[in-house]
Amino acid sequence: MLAFIVRRLLQALAVMGVVALVAFSLFRYVGDPVATMLGQDATPEQRVEVTRSLGLDQPFYVQFARFAVNAVQGEFGLSLRQGRKVSSLIIDRLPATLELSLAAAAIALIAGVPMGVYTALRRRGVLSNALLALSLIGVSLPTFLIGILFILFFAVLLGWLPSYGRGETVAIGWWTTGLLTLDGWKHLVLPAITLALFQMTLVMRLVRSEMLEVLRTDYIKFARARGLTQRSVHFGHALRNTLVPVITIAGLQLGGIIAFAIVTESVFQWPGMGLLFIQSVQVADIPVMAAYLCLIALIFVTINLIVDLLYFAVDPRLRIERAGAAH
Repeated sequence: MLAFIVRRLLQALAVMGVVALVAFSLFRYVGDPVATMLGQDATPEQRVEVTRSLGLDQPFYVQFARFAVNAVQGEFGLSLRQGRKVSSLIIDRLPATLELSLAAAAIALIAGVPMGVYTALRRRGVLSNALLALSLIGVSLPTFLIGILFILFFAVLLGWLPSYGRGETVAIGWWTTGLLTLDGWKHLVLPAITLALFQMTLVMRLVRSEMLEVLRTDYIKFARARGLTQRSVHFGHALRNTLVPVITIAGLQLGGIIAFAIVTESVFQWPGMGLLFIQSVQVADIPVMAAYLCLIALIFVTINLIVDLLYFAVDPRLRIERAGAAH
């Protein structure tokens, strides 16, 4: 187990090193940070002074080493657009993105797993066929179109929910949350459902296909032959083995939700990291873009490590295989 964790950590460090190199390359090959900071009317003396102060006159490997050391400490310099520390901008926007992403992931799992189980156990039911038909809509329609349609119906035509922003928030230290206010919950509903819809249909279809496959296995037939109740067979044996691949997909999708919340945050003007990244791309704010890439990579690597460890807790076959390999 320890060797497995060490190996995964080394792989994670290698991935983060590659991502850091890509992010650092943005500084050198995308845009001109000196021109962005000083404008086109800057004198050659001013350009030379800023170039020296930013360390851009140093060799590539020296600049990359400085960038990597600062990145480990959570420092990515100053935003070229706002003139603030990038780390403070990320900290300000991180609670909004995590709140939206975790709410979307919760909706996807809480709704997707039961619907997948139901459609597997009631394959010819009217409701099952209706859920499968609706899942095609969730998979086919792009996220931005779903968000726009939700805004049209629930915000413009019906006036039930707000269409943009995060609403009223409460500060708990440096963390801000809208989950403690009614207005915050109202603002969260539409973007969370929009972001969760694709993931929910994916989880539902995965659970359904895995459940159908498990129900055809010999040990399920043997469990029924022993006289176990349908409830025990379906939920005590079949569902437990179905959840093994679901854990992988759910973990990876959580990282995907956080990384690709950009579209949802743009449609609903949700003040998270995705919206900050879009605004930074528009003005080539390289430090913010680099920090976003590194943070998303760190989130993916962490989630993958957690998913691998959960495999040991859920699937005993992995523990047996590794124990046999060790002996």
